[in-house]
Amino acid sequence: MKTIILTLLSLSFSILCFSQEEEKPSPFTVSGYLETYYVYDFNKPADNTRPSFVYAYNRHNEVNLNLGFIKGSYNTDNVRANLAVMTGTYANANLAAEPGVLKNIYEANAGIKLSARKNLWVDAGIFASHIGFESAIGKDCWNLTRSILADNTPYYEAGAKISYTTDNGKWFFSGLVLNGWQRIQRVSGNSLPSFGTQITFKPSSNVTLNSSSFIGTDKPDSARQMRYFHNFYGTFQVTKAFGLIVGFDYGVEEKSPESSSTNAWCSPVVIARLALSDKLTVAARGEYYSDGHGVIIATGTPHGFKTTGISANLDYQIVPNALWRIEVRHLNSKDEVFTREQRATKNDTFISTALAISF
Repeated sequence: MKTIILTLLSLSFSILCFSQEEEKPSPFTVSGYLETYYVYDFNKPADNTRPSFVYAYNRHNEVNLNLGFIKGSYNTDNVRANLAVMTGTYANANLAAEPGVLKNIYEANAGIKLSARKNLWVDAGIFASHIGFESAIGKDCWNLTRSILADNTPYYEAGAKISYTTDNGKWFFSGLVLNGWQRIQRVSGNSLPSFGTQITFKPSSNVTLNSSSFIGTDKPDSARQMRYFHNFYGTFQVTKAFGLIVGFDYGVEEKSPESSSTNAWCSPVVIARLALSDKLTVAARGEYYSDGHGVIIATGTPHGFKTTGISANLDYQIVPNALWRIEVRHLNSKDEVFTREQRATKNDTFISTALAISF
């Protein structure tokens, strides 16, 4: 009898251990995202392509796909990797300068943990940008369309980075070596890598403060003009229902390879969001973009690109993984930088709607 009891106990223990091993989560995960949209631009662009400084939701008067991707991830305690392939008008606009199949890579990176006790990692490959609070994934942004600020700073970058998060999760530090300003493949003739930094501070669950920088050039060595750029933003969940984002970009670039004098541009933005219910949210954005010398947005007009924007959107969370949105947005510039019926104009007004599904 004693032998039988010991045998049964041993068998039960083996079954329990096997069951626990089976229940251990797999390090592999697969996810996806798809966002369709429709934009009606009252300036009615003749070729249905919206102004050149717009890189997301840039097609007028047609139902289209802004971004769709499938992503595979591998995560263990010491190793991580991500690979995502994409399609959509976002990819066509933002990766137009990339060769071949690189146009369809949303993310491709791998990393290893450098410390057994500390959250210290080194990663290399293609990543989402370390700059700004808006990304290509619409559902993660408070507004349907991206701000001028976001559309004209990198959405993605390629290179290597080292990052460290403190044990309490309040501080994040990162240093990056990059192939350029939103570049997977470095510009031909450019032998100088670019560099970036990021510092994030979360004093509480309701406040995030972020500082990101970029130093480098996106031109060949023969025409090198150094660019120095800084982005700062803060997100504040003031109450359970009301949140606020404040952001500011400032950058300078050398006027010519022979000169140390620079041209500057800047952009402040404020976004407020209010949850009306568990499913219904409204948000408003005010922004200004000043690039008088055409460093980022060239216009050929006397005052360059000096544009104010306001927008308001309504979001409806149909189910946890499906979001429907509608937005009205108006842009007003100091110069006539827009075109309406083949005539220059200072204004552009458009209405957008989108449906985003994640899985």
